[in-house]
Amino acid sequence: MDANIQIKNQNFTLHPLGGLFWEEKSLLLISDVHLGKVSHFRKFGAAVPRKAIHRNFVLLDKIVSNFQPFQICFLGDLFHSSLNKEWELFENWVGKTPAEIILVSGNHDIIAPEKFEKLDVKIFPELILDDFLLTHYPEEREGLFTFCGHIHPAVKLQGFGRQHLRLPCFFKSKNQMVLPAFGEFTGTHTLKPSKKDEIFAIVEDTVVKV
Repeated sequence: MDANIQIKNQNFTLHPLGGLFWEEKSLLLISDVHLGKVSHFRKFGAAVPRKAIHRNFVLLDKIVSNFQPFQICFLGDLFHSSLNKEWELFENWVGKTPAEIILVSGNHDIIAPEKFEKLDVKIFPELILDDFLLTHYPEEREGLFTFCGHIHPAVKLQGFGRQHLRLPCFFKSKNQMVLPAFGEFTGTHTLKPSKKDEIFAIVEDTVVKV
């Protein structure tokens, strides 16, 4: 189940796969997919199942089918490292995806821009749309609301006794929202919210405000 929020009179849908849909722009924001990471670790002997390579593309298809956006903007770290076999899978995915695809580059995006240009994928260091800043790194800039990634945010929920859960989340402060990592096999970083922050945790197939 999705969660819906309004920021600066614009409407956004938070999806349990970790993407965020801007309704007025028909723009889907996705951060930190880290394609190629599974192949990278397998190359160096990690016992990661081969089927995990295809999992990210299955999830991308699922969320794109759900929203059918005009544009998809990846907020950095689309690929984990240099070229490997997963680039061909990405080429095929771009070819069958009707939306325009944009990459806001992150620290892991080291693949030559020419490779993306051949696929008509546009690359930017950041984007400003209306009163919103789209960037990879968290940054609060006067007059703008920021959507970003990089951190792979999670929140720890305390249960009875010493029981606790650590859940990926959308982490919203006054002027910024950090998106969860979309990709499988990416890891998380637990953040401690203040009373003013809003946390939207992903619990199985549901986004829950906690």
